[in-house]
Amino acid sequence: MPLFIGADYEKTVVSPYPLKMRAGRARRYRYGSVTEVVPRSPSGRTRPERTRDAGQLALVLIVVTALVSALGVPWLAIASGCAILFLAMTGRRRRAAQPGTVALPRGDAADVLYAPQERAAYGRAVATARRVRKTWPALHHMIDPDEADRGLTTALRDLASVLARRQQIRRLRDELEQAAAHGLAPDSPAARALAEQRDRVAELWRESGDDANRILAAVHAAAVAGENLIRELRVHQTARDAELAISRLTAAAGPASDAAPELAGRTAAVIAAYRELTGG
Repeated sequence: MPLFIGADYEKTVVSPYPLKMRAGRARRYRYGSVTEVVPRSPSGRTRPERTRDAGQLALVLIVVTALVSALGVPWLAIASGCAILFLAMTGRRRRAAQPGTVALPRGDAADVLYAPQERAAYGRAVATARRVRKTWPALHHMIDPDEADRGLTTALRDLASVLARRQQIRRLRDELEQAAAHGLAPDSPAARALAEQRDRVAELWRESGDDANRILAAVHAAAVAGENLIRELRVHQTARDAELAISRLTAAAGPASDAAPELAGRTAAVIAAYRELTGG
């Protein structure tokens, strides 16, 4: 099942269905069955600048309409086309100037993370998942990419659910901590009931932390194992290539000949004979 992950300046949305933008524009990057929706930076053009650009565009379209109408083309068709073009271009520029914001999907299928702690943890998991996927091409003869993709996508989906639950527990824990400053006697029924609920929330907090850490550790371990194996395979291949090269060099070398010493001896003999001849 595909998974869509979108993160803007205020939240992270994880959904099994495609994500849309509420404002601004976004780039989409697909990694297997996971698609990341990354909002683009605003264009920076102010509203007065966009209004000026729209006026200039409208003037150009009016001139084009007049010129084409003079050629006998029905002006209504030209005006309709220019109006559609004007609305499309101004709408595109308006969206480009807005900060990118991911729209919340309908229904309860999506998990939405608002707390900075949970968003940061999920961001690290997504980055680590990219590292895992980068190892698959080199390990294609050892793993089933489709099965690995399903497992990794499921891990990211489960982690989003755990972190969404954890941020709810965080809010409840904070509310109970604020309520603890009630000034009641510790042995009062209300104080005892509050203490009991705080203990239950603390247990849920520990359990959610353990679940999240287990998934994060598993994804990290998969990335490290794949990267280490690739390094080991590369070193092994380098050693094999070196062994073959050494074997070829050894076979090509053969026993050393006496040509060089013989040449030196003959040269020395010629020089000695020449000296005797000239000296005599």
